[in-house]
Amino acid sequence: MNITLTVNGEARSIAAPETTSLLEVLRNHLGLMGTRYGCGLEQCGCCMVLVDDQPAYACTRELGTVAGRRVATIEGLGTPAEPHPLQQAFLDEQAGQCGYCLSGILMSAKALLDRNPNPSRADIVTALDKHLCRCGAHQRILRAVERAAASLRNGRPA
Repeated sequence: MNITLTVNGEARSIAAPETTSLLEVLRNHLGLMGTRYGCGLEQCGCCMVLVDDQPAYACTRELGTVAGRRVATIEGLGTPAEPHPLQQAFLDEQAGQCGYCLSGILMSAKALLDRNPNPSRADIVTALDKHLCRCGAHQRILRAVERAAASLRNGRPA
């Protein structure tokens, strides 16, 4: 069965069963390796993507549920030459160590900043509560999101 969805702004037709996980489609069918497999149980947030601008777990989300919808992954956020202000802020704050969790965290942070350009620290904590980071970079991650928010409000790079 062919299912059409928009991934990072590009219409894609996927030949796979409707019950295939979105994570499998992104990684194995489309070659988008930035979205990670963590627990497979919606417990760690490594697989977080945006579906119609809302955070969604790709590990348990079935392909059939995203037919005709917009999916955004970390690959659609910025480029090495022109990183998104969130990505730049994470670099500037050295907010990652191993980086395994960061693609999911960045996508949830993007959803937060899109709906709330001036989040409080509590807003950021709440938005990122679904994410686990074993490296202990939590304070730097929070500072990076605050930095990106300020940058986006001021219309300049983080």
